[in-house]
Amino acid sequence: MVRPIKVLIIDDSALIRTMLREMINSDARFSVVAEAKDPFEARELIKLHDPDVLTLDVEMPRMNGITFLANLMRLRPMPVVMISTLTQEGAPATLQALELGAVDFLPKPQSGGDSALEVYRELILEKIYWASKANIIVDSPVTVISDSEKEILALTGNRNLKSGFICAIGASTGGTEAIKNVLKLLPENAPPIVIAQHIPAVFSASFARRLDSVCRINVFEAEHNQPVLPGNAYLAPGHSHLRLFKSPKGYVCRLDQADPVNRHRPSVQVLFDSMAEQVGAHSLGIMLTGMGADGADALLRMKQAGAATVAQDEATSVVWGMPGAAVKRGAVDKILPLDKIAGFIMQQAYNR
Repeated sequence: MVRPIKVLIIDDSALIRTMLREMINSDARFSVVAEAKDPFEARELIKLHDPDVLTLDVEMPRMNGITFLANLMRLRPMPVVMISTLTQEGAPATLQALELGAVDFLPKPQSGGDSALEVYRELILEKIYWASKANIIVDSPVTVISDSEKEILALTGNRNLKSGFICAIGASTGGTEAIKNVLKLLPENAPPIVIAQHIPAVFSASFARRLDSVCRINVFEAEHNQPVLPGNAYLAPGHSHLRLFKSPKGYVCRLDQADPVNRHRPSVQVLFDSMAEQVGAHSLGIMLTGMGADGADALLRMKQAGAATVAQDEATSVVWGMPGAAVKRGAVDKILPLDKIAGFIMQQAYNR
């Protein structure tokens, strides 16, 4: 018999602890082995129970979740799912938690009726399950640019950007850090990049600003009918699908709030299908870390339309769900570690 996944809940609210415990224990795959009302209690319970996954509140008395997470990842790295307040004010702390090594996050449960609680239950069980299988990456794999990467990035200065070339990136769990680490390596003359990352609507603007502050290219939260230009990246807002559309004056972003696809809006499938239809052989599709299979079939359609396609490798992915699904479908030309993807983008974007 398979041992249940051991979960430790850390939250100062007795009500939240009870709700989480009942949801998690409702599935035989999981067992809540202990609960802590603050990080000081949690330290002792971790030693005692050796849990597989922690759920961690952000705001707590005595020590906040971010400080505790930083200490934990330094001393005893393990899978952590943050339980955060999904507000614009709460976004920076949650994004910081992901930078520190948290696998994923979700909002605090709220009493919104039986159907809403059931949706939440399914979501938290899915996130804890994937967290238990996650590759915990504490130190970013992109710490030093290799000499070969420097050569690739420098050589583009003497070449011409391929006409109409656009790169599309899809990501989910672990994607905020993976996207940042790819974009940070790109020079100012990078090709246009469009991105679908599974992220709540209240977080996407903060995430785009965070990227823009650390990258040499400009990073925007995409706007409807915004022109797609070299040296810029466009992140799908958390409330809308992002599609590429070829207008008489060039490519533009198109946003819509159609139904979720593969349970997601924005959906990677929607973005990649628009790339296959509108850009075709002049495009590059990249699947980064993430749970599930959103976009895997559409990446195959990009490949069939003549696009180059890449999946992040398993060793550098937090969760090799979406990239693995794309590889399994035969949708991928190359499997690359995270620190090689920026160089490949530049290789593909410029005429040899």
